[in-house]
Amino acid sequence: MNRRWQIVIAVILLVDALALALWLQWRRENRFDSRIKFAAEKYGIDPALVKAVVWRESKFKPEVRGKAGEIGLMQIRDLAANEWAQAEKIPDFHHENIIDAQTNTLAGAWYLARLLKRYQGTDNPVPFALADYNAGRTRVLKWLTGAGKTNQVKFMEQMDYPGTKNYIVAITNRAPRYRRDFPVAMR
Repeated sequence: MNRRWQIVIAVILLVDALALALWLQWRRENRFDSRIKFAAEKYGIDPALVKAVVWRESKFKPEVRGKAGEIGLMQIRDLAANEWAQAEKIPDFHHENIIDAQTNTLAGAWYLARLLKRYQGTDNPVPFALADYNAGRTRVLKWLTGAGKTNQVKFMEQMDYPGTKNYIVAITNRAPRYRRDFPVAMR
């Protein structure tokens, strides 16, 4: 086999490998779309935002567990999971039930919807809700001073947790990418 054919075969193999890698990434990022859409619509929030949270929290790995007891796609902690189960009147609920992808996205979307409602009086509830989801209510209350009570820019300026700022920016930048996955979903 001459050198030219070796190069052609190498290029074909490289293109095939790249195509396979892209397909596997697409499949991983889209395999939970029906569950995400169902949960987001049930609780009246943007499915692209929910999917961006799933991306940031777990990179679409339903079995992932966090250091502070978070479980699953949306990294739901025990308290949030139990509040959701109580609100939905689910008997005999245990935090471990949240490992199920559908249960996890339902609980996570419910919790995120609750946080978005909490900050409706702001110019954009999303950064406030995401900060609460990531850092917790106690820390958010510390950042809700002066103009930061209602203005997202001032709120972000007052935030002394770079990780939470990065979390908010990453999710708000990623969500538009996922809007094409939910073309007729409510926004």
